Amino acid sequence: MIKIALVDDQALIRDGIARLIELNDHYQILWRAEHGEQALQRLAEQPVDLLLSDIRMPVLDGIQLVEQMRQRGDTTPVLMLTTFDEHQLFLRALQAGVNGFLLKDVSWDKLDKAIATVAAGGFLAEPELLNRQRLPQSESPSASQAIQRDELSAKEQQILRYLAAGFSNKEIAAAIYLAEGTVKNHISNLLDKLQARDRTQAVLKALRWQLI
Repeated sequence: MIKIALVDDQALIRDGIARLIELNDHYQILWRAEHGEQALQRLAEQPVDLLLSDIRMPVLDGIQLVEQMRQRGDTTPVLMLTTFDEHQLFLRALQAGVNGFLLKDVSWDKLDKAIATVAAGGFLAEPELLNRQRLPQSESPSASQAIQRDELSAKEQQILRYLAAGFSNKEIAAAIYLAEGTVKNHISNLLDKLQARDRTQAVLKALRWQLI
């Protein structure tokens, strides 16, 4: 049974998503919150397996919620609800450590897949949402620049997945039993192979090229 929390300031959206989730007997809505501050309080009282949160909310928004969770050492997977026009928020959420992104008009099939993927430790973002994330023109990868998955080592692919989930170098090192310096070297190699200036751009390129 996957225990889920819903965080959204709009009751209609909370109720609609809850009804979709309850179609699967393996999912349980443990609690709901209207904003990030309320969610932080509830998380301390009742941990969940997955947090499904809106980005834009009063008091404490979705990104601030995730930032505070990660600062507290809370690694609960977070699936974020977003819209097409939230490019900068998408990038901020990625940097904060969000584990997946869904559009608000999500179908049941997509929601089901996203919950299962993210709760299991994976990363998921709808292709149409990723396609809206624009790199600067001088850095936009052409088809000929895209690299293939087999050009990355198994360890590099593994580290990319941790980067996509918002893990720090120290956390990655602990998770895969490597020295932190070794992880930093792997990340430097990844940035070079992906021709990315930072971790966020590397993850975006990797997602766009289906490397993770």
